[in-house]
Amino acid sequence: MLTILGKSSSINVRKVLWTCAEIGIPFELTEFGSGTPNPVTTPEFMALNPNAMVPVIQHEGQTLWESNSICRYLATRFQRFDLLPQEAMARAQIEKWMDWQATELNNSWRYAFMATVRHSPAHRDAAALEHGVREWNRHMQILDQQLQGTGAYVNGSEFSLADIVLGLSLNRWRSAPIAHADLPALTSYFDRLCERPGFLQYGANGIP
Repeated sequence: MLTILGKSSSINVRKVLWTCAEIGIPFELTEFGSGTPNPVTTPEFMALNPNAMVPVIQHEGQTLWESNSICRYLATRFQRFDLLPQEAMARAQIEKWMDWQATELNNSWRYAFMATVRHSPAHRDAAALEHGVREWNRHMQILDQQLQGTGAYVNGSEFSLADIVLGLSLNRWRSAPIAHADLPALTSYFDRLCERPGFLQYGANGIP
């Protein structure tokens, strides 16, 4: 049995949950609350992931952390090569967008999200917020341009792991109370993703 450690409200945990839904993997979720002490800082959890972050999975006697790596592992382990191909270039094209999500896109939304959704006292600078919103929209325009070219999913006509990680990012952008750029391809893409039960359960479920 696959065990997932993490909060079901976490965007990174939801990547793994949606991947499990797409593949049909049974799992047991150990739900982490917001108790004191924070469960991710306990010695037991730190022994699993020294970064003190979720998700962490335990499967077949092994432990793995980093959400995108977990999604790659699950697709490969269960031979869902439609989600992540075996051929080197085809796989790299999908992983390229997954890595872009984890680095460039994530960094672009951090300040604006913390200010407008999390209401963080440390993110109250108006100029920094304006810059953050602008950068978030600029990165979403990159995704919109890609989808204009494919006409369907991030990497082409077929759904892949790239759509799981970026679909959740799109949901976060749409949910944030900011001035959104007018990006019609992203609107069509979101509607397309809403046809998938896994996205409705773990993506477009009211949680940014």
